[in-house]
Amino acid sequence: MALWSGRFTEGADAFTQRFGASLPVDQRLYAEDIAGSTAHAAMLADQGVISQDDAAAIAEGLAGIKADIESGVLIFDVQQSEDIHMAIESELTARIGDAGARLHTGRSRNDQVATDTRLYAKRRASELMDANVALREALIAQAEANFEVILPGYTHLQHAQPVLFSHHMLAYVQMLARDYDRLAAARDAADACPLGAAALAGTTYPLDRFATASALGFSRPIPNSLDAVSDRDFLLDLIYACSVSCLHLSRLCEEIVLWSSAEFGFITLSDAYSTGSSIMPQKKNPDFAELIRGKSGRVVGDLVALMMTLKSLPLAYNKDLQEDKEGAMDAADTLKDCYRCAAGMIATMTVNADAMAAQAKKGYLAATDVADYLAKKGLPFRRAHEVVGRLVLKCEQQGCDLEDLTPADFQAESDLFEADIVECLNLPAIVAARATYGGTGHDAVRSQLENAKALAAQHQPR
Repeated sequence: MALWSGRFTEGADAFTQRFGASLPVDQRLYAEDIAGSTAHAAMLADQGVISQDDAAAIAEGLAGIKADIESGVLIFDVQQSEDIHMAIESELTARIGDAGARLHTGRSRNDQVATDTRLYAKRRASELMDANVALREALIAQAEANFEVILPGYTHLQHAQPVLFSHHMLAYVQMLARDYDRLAAARDAADACPLGAAALAGTTYPLDRFATASALGFSRPIPNSLDAVSDRDFLLDLIYACSVSCLHLSRLCEEIVLWSSAEFGFITLSDAYSTGSSIMPQKKNPDFAELIRGKSGRVVGDLVALMMTLKSLPLAYNKDLQEDKEGAMDAADTLKDCYRCAAGMIATMTVNADAMAAQAKKGYLAATDVADYLAKKGLPFRRAHEVVGRLVLKCEQQGCDLEDLTPADFQAESDLFEADIVECLNLPAIVAARATYGGTGHDAVRSQLENAKALAAQHQPR
C-alpha cells in the first residue's frame, strides 16, 4: 500500500510502479536511512513528541532490520516498496506496530532522502580520499626506487629536455593531491543536515534540528528548509571531483600505454595488469590502463547528466531529483576502482632505465643548455637561440647529435664556445643544473619527494 493511499481510489499501474521506483538504486542507502531514522526517533522522544518506549522500540526494530539486510535474510521487492525509505518504514511497522508508524512524525521523505544522500556522499568521499592516498604512495614509491633515472621530457610529444623519472612521477602526485583536496571539499559540502526541514517549509512539531545534526555527525543543520530539500550541489561537487581525478588518471594511463609499447619500452607492466590476444600469441596489452582511460568518459557523463537534471528545477523538491543518486554512485564506484587498479599497476610495473636513457640521448635535449651557455657569456638569448638552431640543423644534415659535434663545429657558429661546452652536453649535469624550486634537479626533486611523502602521511585516515 502506498503512503498516500488515503487520497487515491486505485493503486498504481504495475509498469508505473516499476518505472517510478528508485529501490534498485537507493537500496544502497539502507545504512544511512536507518541511522537517520534512529536519530530522528531519539530526538522526537527527547522533545516529548513520542514516548521513550516508542523510541526504544524503533531503535531496536531498525537495528534488527539492518542486521537482516546485511545477512541477506531481508530482501525488498520493488512491487511492494517504491524506495528504500518506504521499504524500511513498512518493515518496521510490520515488526513493532504503531511505534513504527510514529517514526515519520515531523519528517518528510524529502528531508529524509536528502539526509541519507548527504551521509552517503560524506562516506564515499572519505573512502575515495583514502584510495587517492594509496595511489599517491605507489607513485612516490616508484619515484623513490628510481630516483636517479633520466628520461626525455616532452612537449607536444616531442623530445624537449631531460628530466628525472622521479620528477615525472611526482607531477602526477601533485595532480592527485589536488584531487584529494577537491574530494575533501565535496565531503565538507555534504556536511550539513537537512533533517527537520520536512517537505519544504519546516514543521509545527518542536524538533531540535541541531540535536539530530550532531547525532548524525553533521557539522550543522541547513538554515533554509526550501534549500535543504532541493540542494544537490554537494553531489555536483562530488562528481566533479571524481571527474577531474579521472581525467588525471586518464593522462597517467595514456603515458603508461605509450611507455609500455615497443616504440618506447620505458616500462614493462606486470602480467597481473596486462592481457593477451585471442589470435596473436606474442601480445601483451595494457588493457587495464586503457580501461581506466576509457572510464573517464562515463564519469564526466555522470556530471553532465546531473547538471542537466538540476538546471531548470523550481523550488523545492521535484521527482527529477530521484535521478541524482545513480550518477553519483557510479562516479564514486568507478573512481574507487580506477584508483585501486592504477595503484596496483604502478606498484608492480618495471622501470626500464636503459631504454629511457637511450631515448634521452636523442632529440637534441641539450639544446637549451647550449643556448644558456652562450647567454651566460653575454650573447643575447634570442641570438644564442639562433646559433644553437643552426647547430641543430647541422646535426640533422650530418645525422648526428650535438654531443657528436667537434669543438671546431661549435666555434664555427660562435667564438664564445670554449672547450667546457662539453659539460653542457652531459645529461646528468643538465638535469642537476635545474636546481630551482620545483625543477628537475636532484636536490629540488628530493625536496618535492619529501614534501609529497609528508602530505600523504598527513592525509592518511585517522
